[in-house]
Amino acid sequence: MNPGMIKKLQKMQKDMVNAQKELEASTFYGSAGGQMVKVEFTGDRKMKNIVIQGDAMESLDDLELLQDTIVAAVNDCIKKIDDETESVMSQFTGGGMPGLF
Repeated sequence: MNPGMIKKLQKMQKDMVNAQKELEASTFYGSAGGQMVKVEFTGDRKMKNIVIQGDAMESLDDLELLQDTIVAAVNDCIKKIDDETESVMSQFTGGGMPGLF
């Protein structure tokens, strides 16, 4: 392999690491139930915050609905993280390395 190609690969690797670090440090938001439940995650999928509107439960009968809404908000946020990660990292992989990240 020629030295120019090695330098290009090293730069690409460094850029990928930097992009991954930026993604992990980013904040992502998800919501469900018409903003009844909102969650905040870091790009490395750690939950930072959850906000549940005060009127989310009027009685204990609403508990199951609230639990389902929390799950939906978390899944919404994780999908946003996955989509952004795929978008950012595809610039390095060209979409040709499935399962890499």
